[in-house]
Amino acid sequence: MLVVCRPEKCLLVRAFVDVNLIPARPDLTTVPQPPMRYDPRALSDEALVARSHEELFHVTRAYEELMRRYQRTLFNVCARYLGNDRDADDVCQEVMLKVLYGLKNFEGKSKFKTWLYSITYNECITQYRKERRKRRLMDALSLDPVEEASEDKAPKPDERGGLDRWLVHVNPIDREILVLRFVAELEFQEIADIMHMGLSATKMRYKRALDKLRDKFADMPET
Repeated sequence: MLVVCRPEKCLLVRAFVDVNLIPARPDLTTVPQPPMRYDPRALSDEALVARSHEELFHVTRAYEELMRRYQRTLFNVCARYLGNDRDADDVCQEVMLKVLYGLKNFEGKSKFKTWLYSITYNECITQYRKERRKRRLMDALSLDPVEEASEDKAPKPDERGGLDRWLVHVNPIDREILVLRFVAELEFQEIADIMHMGLSATKMRYKRALDKLRDKFADMPET
């Protein structure tokens, strides 16, 4: 059982494996059985990935340890990019399932952490676009989205302090760069790889976003 923790509560997430999606093997007696007596907490990400290649889908021990290591940061990245916990929960579950079914094909050409946040970035973009289309439809139908969105309030601009207060003032691309840098604590090259941007372009957008925010809040009075 996987637990995605947020500051005020925890969401229990169980990843169910559809056995019908697992390729049939002609002779299960020939499948090597990996040794079970190991402490996953003592292994590096690379070692856990190697274990997952051997174990999945029959055993999820190494996979679950990888998810436990990154679950809190994963949720924080999603929540800060999307602006609400409900969408962050949905994206986290989708990311976990994509990692589960994609881990056996992960070749290790990049760090596991980089691969994980690349999936997270793409899922956040998909969710953001979905919500934006929904808002446009509601506007076209002259519906008031305030009541429906009341439980999913984005960070308020007038709340002083914290990264959330800053992120509402930048565009989605710059927001993701800042989140990956400050929340996921990735290197610029890792961020550039995830976002399919050049290293110099990534650094330039990062610097411009910070300069814009500094200028915006420099003269604001303390509340």
